[in-house]
Amino acid sequence: MTRTTKLGMAGLGTVGSAVVNVLQRNASLIDARAGQRIALTHIGARRDNPQCDTSKLHVSRDVFAPADDPDVDVLLELIGGTELAKELVLRGIANGKHIVTANKALIAEHGNEIFAAAREQAVQVCFEAAVAGGIPIIKTLREGLSANRVEWLAGIINGTGNFILTEMESGGRDFNDVLREAQQKGYAEADPTFDVEGIDAAHKLAILASIAFGMPLQFDKTFTEGISALDLQDIAFAKELGYRIKHLGIARNTAQGVELRVHPTLIPDSRLIANVDGVMNAVLIKGDAVGATLHYGAGAGGEATASAVIADVIDVARVIDGETKHHVPALSVVDQALEALQVLPIEEVTTAFYLRLTVLDEPGVLSTISKHFSDAGISIEAVIQKQPAPGENTVPLILLTDLTTQRTLRSALDQVQSLPQTTAPVVSLRVENLGA
Repeated sequence: MTRTTKLGMAGLGTVGSAVVNVLQRNASLIDARAGQRIALTHIGARRDNPQCDTSKLHVSRDVFAPADDPDVDVLLELIGGTELAKELVLRGIANGKHIVTANKALIAEHGNEIFAAAREQAVQVCFEAAVAGGIPIIKTLREGLSANRVEWLAGIINGTGNFILTEMESGGRDFNDVLREAQQKGYAEADPTFDVEGIDAAHKLAILASIAFGMPLQFDKTFTEGISALDLQDIAFAKELGYRIKHLGIARNTAQGVELRVHPTLIPDSRLIANVDGVMNAVLIKGDAVGATLHYGAGAGGEATASAVIADVIDVARVIDGETKHHVPALSVVDQALEALQVLPIEEVTTAFYLRLTVLDEPGVLSTISKHFSDAGISIEAVIQKQPAPGENTVPLILLTDLTTQRTLRSALDQVQSLPQTTAPVVSLRVENLGA
């Protein structure tokens, strides 16, 4: 074993310190699997981290120092954020370094530019850790399922949101109460917007769809809806109908265009993905040859993410002596022949819907409302109608529709909402069967 692949790492936070620990703990195993020595030789970090031992490593206080170090072969970008990380990665590429990153926002928002730069320099850009943490979902799409035409994928790809929904359902607790617990446990940031409003999941979905369908990254066209407005009674009604509500990222390649959407979704409770709870992640992929496959595991956490980072390092090291231009993930992610593949506007996406109306408790209301849906060509598949609470003159009316477009539904809902019998805004959630 004569060659040494030298790593430079920018960032020494939770993931960076875990990378140091795993590299030290499993050094002989990693070297054997890479077929050469893997050595972390330079760290750029503004401060030390007591969670790892860097006493025998070269540590600079300039995060850009590893990108400029001529001895570094592979740059690990673990600083997070977008603008500074983009500058760092592009500098590393310009200096001829291969890149490994765990930064989903960086790839989703600037990946097209980064991949173009990598193509020019014939270096690799690897980002397995950017999506679903320790689940090797990027490699699954690029390698394990490479013979398949991916028809669709659906994923629970944000552990914070999944924890919140699990606790709301199991404990009958409201969103804000569970969010506070998630923050106390370190699952949610002080500002939880990226997690609970779906932005984090949208970043990941854009990356998955790009690889699955061979299209450019299009995060800006991803429909995104969070869970902060979700009501406990809708979780309870969904359960009564045989469904669970999960916050899903869904990408589907249709004849009309590609669907890219993140939103709360009713899923039949018999589906395996409907039973993924807590902070765990899962991605369901439907290929034309293999059928449906489910990939489950830890979506975050220092060592789970470090596992994916180091797996990418090993991949880079295995081909670093060869002609690397044929190993740039960017070349398979952005297929220039598919530049024209269009993202379908959310108004044109076809799904079933769960609807909760608040209506006056009087004869003929259901038939009046049903007629408006019928006139719009929307079939009603299931109905729940409750008795009013004591002293109340309104009741919740729950409807499950057959497949329809958002545009058609909105037209019907405008009519229903204007009825004098409808006393509150209609709540609508999408329903996905996710059958093979």
